Amino acid sequence: MNNTAQDITRLIHNQKSLLDVMPAMVLITKGHDSLEYMNPCAVRFFGNLQHGESSNRAHTAEETINSLLLLVRKGQTLKKIGEKQEDKINSNHIEYALAPFIGYRGDQLFWLFIHDLTDEKTHIEELSLFHNSIETILSHKINELKESERVRQSLSQELNHLKDHLKKQPAEGTMIGSSKALRELRDMVFQVAKSDATILITGESGTGKELVANLIRETSNRNEKPFLKINCNAINDSLLESDLFGYEKGAFTGADSKRKGKFEVVDGGTIFLDEIGDISPRMQAALPRVLQDGELIRVGGNMPIKVDVRIIAATNLDLAKAVQAGAFRLDLYYRLNIINISIPPLRQRKEDIVDLVTHFIRRYRAAFKKDINFLPQSIIDRLLNHDWPGNVRELENVIQRAVLMAKGNIITENELLFDIPADAKQSTSSTSYLQRLDGLSLKGIIAEVEREIIVHSLEKNRGNVAQTAQELQLGKTAFYEKIKRYDIAPKELK
Repeated sequence: MNNTAQDITRLIHNQKSLLDVMPAMVLITKGHDSLEYMNPCAVRFFGNLQHGESSNRAHTAEETINSLLLLVRKGQTLKKIGEKQEDKINSNHIEYALAPFIGYRGDQLFWLFIHDLTDEKTHIEELSLFHNSIETILSHKINELKESERVRQSLSQELNHLKDHLKKQPAEGTMIGSSKALRELRDMVFQVAKSDATILITGESGTGKELVANLIRETSNRNEKPFLKINCNAINDSLLESDLFGYEKGAFTGADSKRKGKFEVVDGGTIFLDEIGDISPRMQAALPRVLQDGELIRVGGNMPIKVDVRIIAATNLDLAKAVQAGAFRLDLYYRLNIINISIPPLRQRKEDIVDLVTHFIRRYRAAFKKDINFLPQSIIDRLLNHDWPGNVRELENVIQRAVLMAKGNIITENELLFDIPADAKQSTSSTSYLQRLDGLSLKGIIAEVEREIIVHSLEKNRGNVAQTAQELQLGKTAFYEKIKRYDIAPKELK
């Protein structure tokens, strides 16, 4: 081999060694007619196209090669040799540059340098789609990604305020809130707690009737005596009677010995009868004697037994209406309703929501070991505007879930999920759905179903594209293409 051939061989070897370790994609084409070379970085991205292998399932190696050669043709036609340009290949955003050179055989060749911009473009598109997401997270609805110094100072002040508010929260077990309705409720509890009068606590489900019963007992003269809570709705009729009044030996099958009931066991103390409105007519007939005379008769017995028990009852039913409808005994209603404490629903005392929210945040951030110390004004506004059909219990569920799902030290719109009552949910029958699809081709039906799945998932995730794509196990680029194809606007689904 002469010196010239050796030099050419050495140069080719050195050139290949250099191209093999380059982190950029480098390809060589012969004009815009054929692909002559791909370095390892380009092979990893596109697949070994020269051997008919493509990394993209939607595009063959031949299609990809034609797309690459088209870039060369465009560069030649537009006379942008050496300039950086952007284009798309197989749904990937790329930046490329051309550099012509003459091969050692005199061929017109081109260097094709390619940089993948897909992730950058996707990120830019996400920012464009959700430029308002920060507004919903931060209290002052920041319009740009880089907030001003004024907003940062305001945010810092709000953080400190929440921390101080958390420190000032009352202890567990107390009634949380400072509204006029709650102050009046507390005053009434303290006024009647020292007496031994029977108390009926009424209010919607989730308002905190058991908490009021606890407070009555704790501030009464029987606070150191036994305290039993009975859920009348959780025990069937016959068992409830024997559980409360006891039974004599042989009163029924299995009654092998005499047994005291709850009223005797709690003698001197307090019994809380929750869901009293759900007891059967048989129990309604048995209770008045205990309430009026402090006497009971065990099941299977005939001798009255004296007991000294303070009774607190609770119900979410309107017992006066139940009496009018013949579903509740009038004499029992009068004996229960000596003192009535009515708990207003949360929608009528929304001044207490902030106190309750910070109380629950403090409770669950400790339980879940989360350092939640910021609650934006936008979140507070949503909590205040909600109607709270489930009252305090629903609010606690919402905050518990939000704290558990929070990814940082802040609760955002993504974590604020309200409970939907079963009767508020709307469903579409499969028959009407199929009728709507009637006449479409199979491809059209599949497209319609796919679109509805995407819309439903985006609505569930409040327009969060990244989270929805992950749940549907789709790449972001493919997901954005489907959104564009079906003309779906994620921002409108927030």
